[in-house]
Amino acid sequence: MLLALALPLAIATIVYGLILLRAMIARGAAPGVEALALGAITNFFDTLGIGSFAPTTAWFRLRKLAPDRLIPCTMLVGHALPTMVQALIFLVILGVFVDPVLLVGCVVAVLLGALFGATLVSRTRVWIIQTIVGLGLLLAATFYVLSNLGLTPGGGTAASLPLPLMLAAIAANFVFGVLLNFGVGNYAPTLAMLSLMGMDPRLSFPIMAAGAALAAAGASARHISIGEVDLRIASGLAIGGVPAVLLAAFVVKAMSVQILRWLVVLVVVYTAAVMLRAALLSWRARPPFIPAPETS
Repeated sequence: MLLALALPLAIATIVYGLILLRAMIARGAAPGVEALALGAITNFFDTLGIGSFAPTTAWFRLRKLAPDRLIPCTMLVGHALPTMVQALIFLVILGVFVDPVLLVGCVVAVLLGALFGATLVSRTRVWIIQTIVGLGLLLAATFYVLSNLGLTPGGGTAASLPLPLMLAAIAANFVFGVLLNFGVGNYAPTLAMLSLMGMDPRLSFPIMAAGAALAAAGASARHISIGEVDLRIASGLAIGGVPAVLLAAFVVKAMSVQILRWLVVLVVVYTAAVMLRAALLSWRARPPFIPAPETS
């Protein structure tokens, strides 16, 4: 079952890499040093579970590297290839230790959720989603701190889950896939949820990386064909990100579980803060309510 997931992902990684390379050559998009460095740094920490979208967005806006309308697509195109490589590495070095039913179930659920969520983006207020996810992550972080301190019972070494928790995890990953369409990454929620359910935090990485990779690949190829992407920056993120992923993946494998448990707390709190800040900004930017004129 692991081979059935890894082989299509490997083929998709090669195909996507060729699509990106062809577009770079056709448009003469040579990556700059800043984009290469940004790709290396953000994807290194992405591999540790921190995520790449939030810091990349912050740097884009600080340096005014691209118009706001191009930021989401450029990030998706640039980070897709490192995420796919990341997923393959985690599947090879850690995926063999994960219950294959849980692994494949969660990955497919993220993909289906991402496809389903694409139809909901225009009909849902993003700040509401961001607020709910941010508060949920803070609650998860609280429980996880208590568990790390030994104040509540907690697992942390399991490679599988009992059937009820497994079904709950698969259902939650479908929701995480839907939320990808709203700019909410699946890394921190997946890492927090599976860790709180008692799994070894390291074994969350192949699940969340493979899900993100499959969800990003198709969308990125479409964005490249449409052309609404700054390929100079996107190619820099991709080229700089791949070697950083290779380095960080082995850091994760060698990291002690105790250190990783506390890293989970930092990741979740950081993501919650970013999410709540984005929700506040979205709420402030919402159009004013104008009541409908009364009719007699």
